[in-house]
Amino acid sequence: MANPGNIIGGHKANLNNPNTSEEAKQHSREVLDQEFNGGNIDSGSSTEDKSPGNVIGGLKATINNPRVSQEAKDSASERLNQMQ
Repeated sequence: MANPGNIIGGHKANLNNPNTSEEAKQHSREVLDQEFNGGNIDSGSSTEDKSPGNVIGGLKATINNPRVSQEAKDSASERLNQMQ
């Protein structure tokens, strides 16, 4: 089977595509609800289970990305401060 995250991402993209038919969107909703817990990909792992260097790098990238909302930047900054 393909990577579940990729499958979920494809169905979520389909739901947000203005060129997709309502029938196709309904199919994506059903797949997400029935097979993927509504599209939640929470693996149950916390940041303690991940490489601290990778987490810090991701948070710093979020803070410096001009396409990220201020709310996301504030959240990343808060998490980064808690880790250091």
